[in-house]
Amino acid sequence: MSLNTSSNVFLDSVPSNTNRFQVNIINESHDSGAAVSDSTDPPHYEETSFGDEAQNRLRISFRPGNQECYDNFLQNGETAKTDASFHAYDSHTNTYYLQTFGHNTIDAVPKIEYYRNTGSVSGPKVSRPSLLEIHEQLAKNVSVAPGSADRVANGDGMSGEEQAENKEEDTAGVVKFGWVKGVLVRCMLNIWGVMLFIRLSWIVGEAGIGLGVIIIGLAVTVTAITGLSTSAIATNGYVRGGLGVLIILLSTMVTSITGLSTSAIATNGFVRGGGAYYLISRSLGPEFGGSIGLIFAFANAVAVAMYVVGFAETVVDLLKESDSMMVDQTNDIRIIGSITVVILLGISVAGMEWEAKAQVILLVILLIAIANFFIGTVIPSNNEKKSRGFFNYQASIFAENFGPSFTKGEGFFSVFAIFFPAATGILAGANISGDLEDPQDAIPRGTMLAIFITTVAYIGVAICVAACVVRDATGSMNDTIVSGMNCNGSAACGLGYDFSRCQYEPCQYGLMNNFQVMSMVSGFGPLITAGIFSATLSSALASLVSAPKVFQALCKDNIFKGLQFFAKGYGKNNEPLRGYFLTFLIAMAFILIAELNVIAPIISNFFLASYALINFSCFHASYAKSPGWRPAYGIYNMWVSLFGAILCCAVMFVINWWAAVITYVIELSLYIYVTYKKPDVNWGSSTQALSYVSALDNALELTTVEDHVKNFRPQCIVLTGGPMTRPALLDITHAFTKNSGLCICCEVFVGPRKLCVKEMNSGMAKKQAWLIKNKIKAFYAAVAADCFRDGVRSLLQASGLGRMKPNTLVIGYKKNWRKAPLTEIENYVGIIHDAFDFEIGVVIVRISQGFDISQVLQVQDELEKLEQERLALEATIKDNECAEGSAGIRGLFKKAGKLNITKPTPKKDSSINSIQSMHVGEFNQKLVEASAQFKKKQGKGTIDVWWLFDDGGLTLLIPYILTLRKKWKDCKLRIYVGGKINRIEEEKIAMASLLSKFRIKFADIHIIGDINIKPNKESWKVFEEMIEPYRLHESCKDLTTAEKLKRETPWKITDAELETVKEKSYRQVRLNELLQEHSRAANLIVLSLPVARKGSISDLLYLAWLEILTKNLPPVLLVRGNHKNVLTFYS
Repeated sequence: MSLNTSSNVFLDSVPSNTNRFQVNIINESHDSGAAVSDSTDPPHYEETSFGDEAQNRLRISFRPGNQECYDNFLQNGETAKTDASFHAYDSHTNTYYLQTFGHNTIDAVPKIEYYRNTGSVSGPKVSRPSLLEIHEQLAKNVSVAPGSADRVANGDGMSGEEQAENKEEDTAGVVKFGWVKGVLVRCMLNIWGVMLFIRLSWIVGEAGIGLGVIIIGLAVTVTAITGLSTSAIATNGYVRGGLGVLIILLSTMVTSITGLSTSAIATNGFVRGGGAYYLISRSLGPEFGGSIGLIFAFANAVAVAMYVVGFAETVVDLLKESDSMMVDQTNDIRIIGSITVVILLGISVAGMEWEAKAQVILLVILLIAIANFFIGTVIPSNNEKKSRGFFNYQASIFAENFGPSFTKGEGFFSVFAIFFPAATGILAGANISGDLEDPQDAIPRGTMLAIFITTVAYIGVAICVAACVVRDATGSMNDTIVSGMNCNGSAACGLGYDFSRCQYEPCQYGLMNNFQVMSMVSGFGPLITAGIFSATLSSALASLVSAPKVFQALCKDNIFKGLQFFAKGYGKNNEPLRGYFLTFLIAMAFILIAELNVIAPIISNFFLASYALINFSCFHASYAKSPGWRPAYGIYNMWVSLFGAILCCAVMFVINWWAAVITYVIELSLYIYVTYKKPDVNWGSSTQALSYVSALDNALELTTVEDHVKNFRPQCIVLTGGPMTRPALLDITHAFTKNSGLCICCEVFVGPRKLCVKEMNSGMAKKQAWLIKNKIKAFYAAVAADCFRDGVRSLLQASGLGRMKPNTLVIGYKKNWRKAPLTEIENYVGIIHDAFDFEIGVVIVRISQGFDISQVLQVQDELEKLEQERLALEATIKDNECAEGSAGIRGLFKKAGKLNITKPTPKKDSSINSIQSMHVGEFNQKLVEASAQFKKKQGKGTIDVWWLFDDGGLTLLIPYILTLRKKWKDCKLRIYVGGKINRIEEEKIAMASLLSKFRIKFADIHIIGDINIKPNKESWKVFEEMIEPYRLHESCKDLTTAEKLKRETPWKITDAELETVKEKSYRQVRLNELLQEHSRAANLIVLSLPVARKGSISDLLYLAWLEILTKNLPPVLLVRGNHKNVLTFYS
């Protein structure tokens, strides 16, 4: 039996709320006896639907016999809440409604507003409830007003009507274009350039129909792939002769590949203004985007001059024919070009709507001109046109023109280089992406369709003109064939004309010689001239609009600081008026220079460089395999995009090798500049994604490689707390881990879990940013724990990744151990024991002033706040005095001044003085200097290494690494080891031999033979006084009292313990004497850390050892490795 088929099972008696899912319980008729008695029915399941309108509900169907459980659910579960349009019980349909999904809960349903960026032009960004708000217990005193929960759940700061009204106000007057007017028209006008009318016939004559189509195909393929990757590019080229069709197809291939790549990139998220720059920068990052964006905007600006000069040259030719020259040819071009660019600027500044209307008019003229050509090919030719080589469609002419016939100095690639610049208009639609209604839909659709239409037109014109016109013609109607005359077998000879003399003398007509072939063939010649005007002016207008739009987007991102002036927009459409005038000045300059033949190849290469990067962006994003790469336009392939990028680079050298070199040099220079400046942007580029993939792959690959002693490097956990609070500890660790090992700054938050986690999460990004800002190559990690030792234990076990796990713990010396609570002491010594248990080396660093400067930072922050408040107050008073110029107001301020209201500066100053004088010992210059002592370059001096115990070599490796650093390179290593008095020279030679095998340079070796003698009485007395407050003195008490004291104060030092380790205590005191004697003037002392055996040495006695060992010395590193080799002399 199927699911219930009653007509009212899924009956929607009222319209549903389209903004939420609805959960309904649908009750069937109670008299469906057959249904109840049928025991063979399959079980009924929830039927869900997440469609729109009436389908936007989660429906639960149940059998009539099971209605009681649902009634109980309604009574015992959550109270059923309904919209105002629903009733809890509908007597007509017997339909029960559960509460509407998304009502009366702070948890939000999915909405697009949550995913917008701040300042999005498409609508306001709304913040969803945080996980903390949903997860934590709701405050009892919070009451939810009817309907307010719904608004909170859906992130509504205002009602839908209010949002709609505001949106209408914001978008009123803004001009947005669809895919036809915004992309298709612009791309077609830019692809159909002057080449179509005055060069295509020559290309077909040189390359032939076959190669001509291939050239166009190649150009279009590259741009189409870029278009599919970037979603707004389509361009085409022109062809010559028999190979002409091949050339057309080659150009088509270039543009098509580029178009495909463009489409893929443009459909992978919301596209804003900036065209090629926006697409490349958001995909490959600001380095590539900034470098290509600048030269792309400049190329468009110069292209305005190129197109305007092309228009002016045509006008001047007409003036020359009518003998109406104004000055001379060069100056006439300058005059006409200047007037034209001023008119085009006026159209652009008038607004995008006027510019779009002008483009449509120009397109209509262009289409009429093209249609005029095709009509002319079927109009019977007269004798004059025949003498110029036009014979209408002839199979013999088609066959003769199919193959190439290159003249001297021409070849396939030279012809392709001439044709391909016609393909540089495929980004015309993408360049105004900010003015499109839906760029993600408009760019792929308009670009690819424009590529297709223009390619068909180019190929059609190439084939038609090559099938109608011979390559060479004399133009003389007397060159007809008469009876008895020998024919050279050419197509013209078979049609009654003898053009054989063109083989040994130049002719003026035919495909190879006459650039006005299309005017001759067309039905009405002046329309072709109008088409030339339309093609040049439309391309110039599009470039005049594109350059400022791209440049404005570049300036808004503030990648080049000095260009911020041009980021400002005006009007509802945010028009870049400043950019328009800059483009105008550049165009005017090049029009007046009138030397465009030199710069034209560079401009073409600038465009090709953009196409190459668009294709590479598509490949790179696909190769990075980022989950964020989800283009809606799926007709692309990463390897095809890579092929398109390579093809674009190859075409750059084919067109002009020196222009290609110049382009690469300029782009590389800009790339290096942007990389050096490191703009503060994060666009989630594929470069970041690939960096992650590479890091992940390398980390995984590293796990397959066994550790080797030659590759050992210190990988440190540094217990700095907040990294800014103990900078000296971080600096010394960073000195021997920078560029060689892992460094993790760790902080343990102890206290109530809720507060600790909140504080920890809020400071993570800030503290990591501090490390980056201070150029410290380290990570920040934090944990929340019940006690400090548990937190450190967690860090020791869980930090790192794969082989990149910490092997060394670095901590600061606990300077205040004699005043610290017992739990702190136990935790401090306990983490040393834990590190050894986990086979992790330990480094304890001691400096005379201590590491913690948190109080200094606190005072500095307070002073900064007070200063900001004072400046803000003074500014407010000044503004008020300027705004309220009346005497009454001044009098009021004077009264307020007497009451210390308006100018409480003395109070502030007194508070500052009180803070400064509050604790001079903590806030003083010595502490600040001590915290920065390892940032400074260490002068000539020594690092004294007291390698007393062999720990695997870590005690020796760390100082060696330090001497490789720029700050420590002037310090020499002095090695101190213990030995026998009667074998000092032998042991010195043995140690020198060992160090030489380790290839560690040293300045001197000292063998200390008197380590084990007793210290002098004064030193020993200092040690005894140090431990006196912590001794139990059980030997002076009776047995019962002693046992009781042991139970009550187990942490105290017993006489038995002190007697057992008396020799070790002597050694620590004696070592301090030797250190004072030999290393008092050292820049740094690296000393073997004594190990306290668990259960044998009390915590306080161990800290007393460390205290007496490092007392009154320069900075000391107490080092103990994990007793595994970190040095080797084997290759």
